[in-house]
Amino acid sequence: MARILVVDDEEGIREFLADVLELAGHDVARAEDGQAALDLLDKRAFQLLITDLTMPRLDGMGLLARARAEHPDMECVVLTAHGTVDTAVDAMKAGAFDYLQKPLRSPAELRALVDRALERHRLCARQEAQAPSDGGVRLTWGAPSMERAVGQLRKVAATDSTVLLLGESGVGKEVTARAVHRWSRRADGPFVVVNCAALSDSLLESELFGHEKGAFTGAAVRKRGKLELADGGTFFLDEVGELKPELQARLLRAIQERCFERVGGTQTVSVDVRWIAATNRDLAQRVAEGAFREDLYFRLAVFPVQLPPLRERTEDIVPLARQLLRSRAADVGRPGLTLSAAAEAQLMRMPWKGNVRELANCLERAAILAEGEEIGTDDLSPAFPGAAQAAGPVVQGVPTLDEVEREAIRRALTHFDGNRRLAAEHLGIGERTLYDRLKKYDLS
Repeated sequence: MARILVVDDEEGIREFLADVLELAGHDVARAEDGQAALDLLDKRAFQLLITDLTMPRLDGMGLLARARAEHPDMECVVLTAHGTVDTAVDAMKAGAFDYLQKPLRSPAELRALVDRALERHRLCARQEAQAPSDGGVRLTWGAPSMERAVGQLRKVAATDSTVLLLGESGVGKEVTARAVHRWSRRADGPFVVVNCAALSDSLLESELFGHEKGAFTGAAVRKRGKLELADGGTFFLDEVGELKPELQARLLRAIQERCFERVGGTQTVSVDVRWIAATNRDLAQRVAEGAFREDLYFRLAVFPVQLPPLRERTEDIVPLARQLLRSRAADVGRPGLTLSAAAEAQLMRMPWKGNVRELANCLERAAILAEGEEIGTDDLSPAFPGAAQAAGPVVQGVPTLDEVEREAIRRALTHFDGNRRLAAEHLGIGERTLYDRLKKYDLS
C-alpha cells in the first residue's frame, strides 16, 4: 500500500482515479487544484503525486516545480489532455516520472503506471537507505546457547513484533538484526541503522526524524530522516540505552503512533517500519534509576532476546574465526591465510571480553603479522599487551577504580590514535559515555 495524492479540478476524473487506486489497496488523498495539493503536502508525506496540468489557482507545472523542490523523494505523474503532449514532455524534463493522456484507456493502464512509479520510489529509497549487506553471515555453528537465541529470532522474524537484542558489546547485535530483517517479509525493504551513542543529541534528533529547510543554522534544504528512509522495511536502533530522556518521548510516540514531525516542521510523516533495538545496558536497571522511560522500555521489550557472549559459545569460536579470517585477510592483501591447529586451540582458550569484535580485530592483526601462509600462536598476541591487568597501578599501592578506568581510557585512545569511536568500541562503552569520562578525568 502506498500514499498517493490525486490532483484534478474535474471531480469526475478525480474520483475515478481515486476509486481505481483505492480498490488496488492504496491510501488516496484528493485535491481540487495545485494550491489545495500544496496544503496537503505540508501536512503529510506521499510516495506518489498524480496531477492534472491545467487547473485554477496553481497549475500542474507550478505544482510539479514546488513538489520536486520540497519533496524530491516523491514520484510525480502528470495527466494531459489530447493535443498537449508537448507540455507533458516538458513536465517530464522538469522531473515527472511519466504522463497519462486523458481520457484514460482503462483502469489497468493507470494501475500499471502507478506500479512502475512506486517501484522506482522503493528502489531509490532502498538505495539511499540500505547499508552494506551482511552477505548472509551465519550466526552459529551449533553452540546450544546461540542455537536457542537463533530459534527464537527465526520465530519472531515472521511477525512485525518489536525485538530487543541484549548482550555485551561486540556480540554481533547488528549482524543479528540484519538476519532478522533477511528472514522477515520485509526482506526486500530497506534496513536502516541509527547508533544512539554516535551522535550528539541535536544531530541524533535530525538523523532520526529529518529536518525542514531553515530548522537550524546550516539546514539549507529539507532532509529526510533515517526513520523515513526505513518506510516499508526494518529500523534498527543500536545502543538505545544511550538515548537521552528528551528524545525518548519523541521515539515513544513514533513507535506508538507510527508518525512524527521533522525537526522544525509541522507536517506529520507516517511510516510503516519494523523496530529492532539493541543495547549492552541493563535497561530495567536504568528504568529503576529514572534514566530510561518505563513506557518506552515496555514498547521496546516486546520480544527480548539475550545474545550470549563468545566465551559461552566455544563451539562457534573456530568456525567463526575461519569465516572472519577469510574477509579480514583479503582486506589486508593476504588472501589464502589459514589458522594453524595450535592457533585454533589458543583461540578456544582466550576469554574474548570484546566478543566477536575483539576476535575479528585479533585476526586482522594476525593476518598483518603472519610471515607465511599460516597464522601461528605468536601472531595472536592481544592488541593490548598486558590488557588483562587493566593498565595496572598508576600510583604506589592499590589503584582506585577511577585510576584504573582513566588509564584504560588513556591507553585505548593512544592505541587508536585518538579515534574515540574505535576506543569506545574496544572499551565496550558508548561514545557519549566515553565523552563523559574524558571530561571527568580531564583527558584530551
